[in-house]
Amino acid sequence: MMNNGNEISHHTKLYGFIGEYAAQSSMSATLNKLFKAQNKNAMMIPMNIREDDFFFTLSNMKKSHVNGALISNEYVKNALEILDEASEAVKRSGMCDILIRDEQKLIGDIVGMRVLKEFLENKNAKKVALIGVGSRAKAFSFFANGFDISYFYDDLEKLMNFTKEIGAVNADINRIAEGMDIDLSSYDAVVDFSDFDTLDMISGLSALNIDMKQKKEFSALKVRANEMGAAYIGFDDMLDEISSAVFEFLKNKKHLEHDKSDMRF
Repeated sequence: MMNNGNEISHHTKLYGFIGEYAAQSSMSATLNKLFKAQNKNAMMIPMNIREDDFFFTLSNMKKSHVNGALISNEYVKNALEILDEASEAVKRSGMCDILIRDEQKLIGDIVGMRVLKEFLENKNAKKVALIGVGSRAKAFSFFANGFDISYFYDDLEKLMNFTKEIGAVNADINRIAEGMDIDLSSYDAVVDFSDFDTLDMISGLSALNIDMKQKKEFSALKVRANEMGAAYIGFDDMLDEISSAVFEFLKNKKHLEHDKSDMRF
């Protein structure tokens, strides 16, 4: 178990939280509390990495004592070219937010969208408005069986291609663009994975409005939710859920089998 000073020994399993502003997030501290509570000699270290240094950092991880990493939103698409193996969800979505090192191989997967799916299920959300057609929208759709999803984007052709690509049969597709009046208040949850600069066209939000963005990231959904007095949920509001999911992921990958001084690289 980590001692009171959170010191690292040569037995400690090290993981990184990689992002441009990783040190300004409480992600690592939250997971480290869980490692300590579960008697695991493991630690996550925030790693502030510029985009120009991302590839170099991951390449060096293959021969380092860092056993894996959680990847911040801004870099989830950057990791794919360095992975040696990837889960089906990574291959289909084009994003990776967690990876582990197996000797000198990096193996990528997705944990954040699993967390979002379980979070929505625990809130009894059934009807979801999904905004966006990018990799995070694809990843969420990969895990989102059981939800009644309506899809929104400003370009209907891209939206139709998106729903075809994810295999959504008879999908409910809707255009959302500036100058329109879009009321989403009838949905149990609004999930925004778009790149929109504004969501001023939304006249009604739901009880759950989520984009899983960190505090340093601009969030059009957060701006609109604040303007309307609606609830907003970002990455930092889900740290406990994300930490638990990362812990279970590492445990299932046999990375946390040994406690205290029995830990080995």
